[in-house]
Amino acid sequence: MSGPCSWTTRRTWRTSSSLRCERWSCQRAARPSSISSAPSAPAHWTSTTGGASELTESPSCRVMEYMKPRVSGTLGTAIQGGPVPEPRRAVIVGANRIPFAKIGGAYRHSSNRDMLTAAIDGLVARAGLAGERLDDVAAGAVLKHSRDHNVTREAVLGSALDPHTPAHDVQRACATGLEAIIGVSNKIALRQADVGIGGGVDSASDAPIVVSEGLRAALLDLNRARTTQKKLAALARIRPGDLLPVAPDVAEARTGLSMGEHQALTTARWGITRKAQDEYALASHQRLAAAYERGFFDGLMTPYRGLARDESLRPDTSLEKLASLKPVFGKDLDVPATMTAGNSTPLSDGASVVLLSSPEWAEERGHRPLAAVVDALTVAVDFTSGAEGLLMGGAYAIPRLLDRHGLSLDDFDFIEIHEAFAATVLATLAALEDDEFARRLGRERALGAVDRERLNVTGSSLAAGHPFAATGGRIVGTLAALLHERGQSRHRTGERALGLVSVCAAGGQATTMILEAR
Repeated sequence: MSGPCSWTTRRTWRTSSSLRCERWSCQRAARPSSISSAPSAPAHWTSTTGGASELTESPSCRVMEYMKPRVSGTLGTAIQGGPVPEPRRAVIVGANRIPFAKIGGAYRHSSNRDMLTAAIDGLVARAGLAGERLDDVAAGAVLKHSRDHNVTREAVLGSALDPHTPAHDVQRACATGLEAIIGVSNKIALRQADVGIGGGVDSASDAPIVVSEGLRAALLDLNRARTTQKKLAALARIRPGDLLPVAPDVAEARTGLSMGEHQALTTARWGITRKAQDEYALASHQRLAAAYERGFFDGLMTPYRGLARDESLRPDTSLEKLASLKPVFGKDLDVPATMTAGNSTPLSDGASVVLLSSPEWAEERGHRPLAAVVDALTVAVDFTSGAEGLLMGGAYAIPRLLDRHGLSLDDFDFIEIHEAFAATVLATLAALEDDEFARRLGRERALGAVDRERLNVTGSSLAAGHPFAATGGRIVGTLAALLHERGQSRHRTGERALGLVSVCAAGGQATTMILEAR
């Protein structure tokens, strides 16, 4: 590539408000050698009004628009007394998780707080952060007891971090961990923080089992009763059936269908065969086993409760074994039943965290970043009307995020798509290749095919397990390590390796993220 990109500014005033904006435009026609050669913008900014950053590409040049809001009045005068700092790109310095356990397995007596604390402490020890005060820690859980109302802060207080480190909970179903990482990344990008941790935790073994509505109402009346007669009356209303515990409801509230049942409908719609699902599941186990054998996870994991590897991993499984399993989803929906326990993600326990910082903090501390956060996007689809599948959000989010940056699937060295079910990934891949689906998104043609040799190269959720909120941190940590391992050399000389993350979630949502090697 020829010399560095020449960036200039053009200031404009909006007539409808007191916001002053600056537009940065690239004067070179060629694509920058790296996305990072443009002025950095916070991940997850999508608006084109004041305070937004958008990266686009035209035939003549690649353009980044960066708009700086300026406040009018006395406060605005004070703020404008000095230069407004430009956004910067957050970098991933490290990641850690505990091995994921099967439901009722090694972690059956561990709480969300226990596991999240263990994951944080492993990261703190590896990064030399014992006794350090970080600017923020964000994490969350999908399955939470009432005692977990402040689980992230409690985990921090139980860890080796300085107790003055603030923390807060986040929740976006299976994308919780990824959303927490995005939040910390954005704080760093906006210079509200220099260093923080994002992640998640979940325990299917310790899922909240609650009392019945009848027992709850009777106990409330008993608590309010002030006389013996009223107390006895409240107790008398309790029926034997009221004493039965109520397990967590796994169905979507709007449809009454479980996630597996929703996926069975999507699987049938896209014609995903049982054989294709089993073959995909087998590859996930084989790739995860191979990654363990070469020591890939040595710097990404700390043993916990006697586990050093994911408990659901089956390195000795085969197509014959997978084919022998009976379908568990779709039998009651008048569609072919092809989804089994072998090609579906197992319920799991575990925790994962990612350490993010500013480039300056990493340099001062002597940490070599693994990757940088380029951008992120969250979408939601209408699954309640049947217009789209519950877990198809990734097929919408990926094209939108790539179009924002003028990228194609071929620009990515690694692509990580959460394996909620084997059929989820296969249906998403089919949609990305389908021209009719592309037209529904307002595109002229399909985004294209994903190179399977770049997809989930170290295995994913089918083999590792899926502790809901912990999956995002596992995937981001894995991808950052892969990008760092690949380094800055890739198939097009001079351009840094890129990675793509996509995580589907309950409620018809999906979150995607682009990372760039460092």
